[in-house]
Amino acid sequence: MSVLNAIILGITQGLSEFLPISSSGHLIIVRALFNWHTNFDLAFDAVLQLATILALIVYFWKDIWHLIVAFFQMISGKIIDKKDKIMIFAIIWGTIPAMIAGLLLQKYMDTTFRSAILVCIILIIGSGVMFLAEKVAKKNKELTVQSGFWIGVFQCLALVPGFSRSGSTISGGLFVGLNREEATRFSFLLSVPIIFGSGLLQFVEIARTGVLAQNNLALFFGSLTAFVVGIFSIEFLMRFLKNHSLDLFIYYRVILAVVVLSILLLR
Repeated sequence: MSVLNAIILGITQGLSEFLPISSSGHLIIVRALFNWHTNFDLAFDAVLQLATILALIVYFWKDIWHLIVAFFQMISGKIIDKKDKIMIFAIIWGTIPAMIAGLLLQKYMDTTFRSAILVCIILIIGSGVMFLAEKVAKKNKELTVQSGFWIGVFQCLALVPGFSRSGSTISGGLFVGLNREEATRFSFLLSVPIIFGSGLLQFVEIARTGVLAQNNLALFFGSLTAFVVGIFSIEFLMRFLKNHSLDLFIYYRVILAVVVLSILLLR
């Protein structure tokens, strides 16, 4: 893989990991359109995923550190703020569904789900979920442990490339009554354990093969690009959804799916 290809994939990952348009889906589409398939696609994607989760940790480091301190205070028997306690348990219970679903669907994630045509179909279906979330949700409730769990159930949808982790969890947040800003913030915090865990596990498993050592330069520039673009992507979405709906991303997903399907089917 060339450094230029790696940078383009890094930009793709950095933008689409946090915008509700599906990072795994976009990486699959880019490779399918330009025929950039290699024998280490999954390994490269795992490294890019770790780079973007690092961007997320850096962006939310104050929130994450605050919750870590509060967690250890709680288990040591100290009284912590009620909102911190709710957030901690909401993240814990919200992470469990995706962990279970990930284990059950692992073999499909590495094979069946890596179809560009399937990604296009799921992009459209995911757009429908986001559209319904915008239309029927009542955005006036506070986060609870129960609502955190149900948002975690929506996170399971992101295991299928094309749904988008942020798109599915923000939609879940809207369905349970959070406003867009709170739904987006919880979506990002909820994603930290599952993205970091799955990315690290996949990276360690594939790194044992030695295939990554042959592409150090491409990996470095691809990861650096994904990290930097990821920071700006998070900042953009946090600001954008304060005053705007998900409609822009819904239109983009549908148009992209139709265009890519047309190209692939007419080849």
